[in-house]
Amino acid sequence: MNNQSTDKAIDFSVPSERHSLQARVRWGAREVLVGGNAPVCIQSMTNTDTVDAIGTAIQVKELAQAGSEMVRITVNTPEAAQAVPYIREQLDKMGVDVPLIGDFHYNGHRLLTDYPDCAQALSKYRINPGNVGKGDKHDRQFAQMIEAAIRWDKVVRIGVNWGSLDQELLAELMDVNSRRAVPFDARQVMYEALIQSATQSAQHAVALGLAPEQIILSCKVSGVQDLIAVYRQLKLRTRHALHLGLTEAGMATKGTVASSVALSILLQEGIGDTIRVSLTPQPGESRNQEVVIAAEILQSLGMRKFVPSVTACPGCGRTTSTTFQELAKEIDDFLRAQMPVWKTQYPGVENLKVAVMGCIVNGPGESKHADIGISLPGSGEAPAAPVFIDGEKAMTLRGEGIAQEFHQIVQDYIERKYACA
Repeated sequence: MNNQSTDKAIDFSVPSERHSLQARVRWGAREVLVGGNAPVCIQSMTNTDTVDAIGTAIQVKELAQAGSEMVRITVNTPEAAQAVPYIREQLDKMGVDVPLIGDFHYNGHRLLTDYPDCAQALSKYRINPGNVGKGDKHDRQFAQMIEAAIRWDKVVRIGVNWGSLDQELLAELMDVNSRRAVPFDARQVMYEALIQSATQSAQHAVALGLAPEQIILSCKVSGVQDLIAVYRQLKLRTRHALHLGLTEAGMATKGTVASSVALSILLQEGIGDTIRVSLTPQPGESRNQEVVIAAEILQSLGMRKFVPSVTACPGCGRTTSTTFQELAKEIDDFLRAQMPVWKTQYPGVENLKVAVMGCIVNGPGESKHADIGISLPGSGEAPAAPVFIDGEKAMTLRGEGIAQEFHQIVQDYIERKYACA
């Protein structure tokens, strides 16, 4: 190996600056900044019937506690619109100040006009330009929704989806493309239709009087490479804040991996100001899982810190039991469960790093890199577990109570290091 020295520092960082306009999504004293230099924020959506105000408020609270900084609810009928103020009221009574987003399709112009209490209780409106009317009705009904946003000083997300794309715009672009000497691929025309639908709608909204910084754009598709291609181009054509999400991502592993890959590539390139992981829940699974995954994406990229991290080895033939796996899960579950309370009791605890390792190969090294680490005995090793605190070996645990003792060590460390002065 030929080692080359240099006096010049090597930059290993990857540029990820974002230069979008900054929207302010408000409710009461709560303000969520979207865009500009604000941290990328997490959004989620309920799957309850909005007419069930209590059930919807409970799910919104759960999503907010899991880490969703804005929560979208369906507003599709007069009954749903009438329920929105009661949902907001229930949340306020529970001390949950998370901003609510109203998701409108087809009849949003009527609902926002006929139910002003609904329009006021929401902090942000999602408008799909493909679902606001056809022909002459399109511009008129779109204008009614924008006028409501201006009247009540609300942020608007113009959210295009390739499953409900403006067919008139698509047909027009297809017709233009057919007359080219060398026509573009049909998929490229679809990309262009998505982008034009979003950017032209934004221009129309600004012309109607909505401030540019009150507009957020999204162009959602269900293919990873499609999403990357569209957003790279969208970023070049607008300064509006961008919402990222792989629509209809799927269930379980497939949805998690697809969303993680697509969003991570774009975020690393400085594209995206809010994210949502549109995960189809497993039967009986909590809706909160999509929020957890979104937070893990941002934390893995080093863009946000939400919960303490737990490093654990996968296990191999050198490990003698599942003790390290069980201990790692126990510690991780404990830290996550306590975070809603610890946010106020122990500021900075989200930066804590814990390592639970299964043998001597990487155990001591990983433990030294963590704030607190333990290296459990592997195959053929002495039945002893060295514990490292702040990079130094602090003690060695032995016997049947290693897990319980280490759990208490973590608890004591948090109380000592992060307690409010």
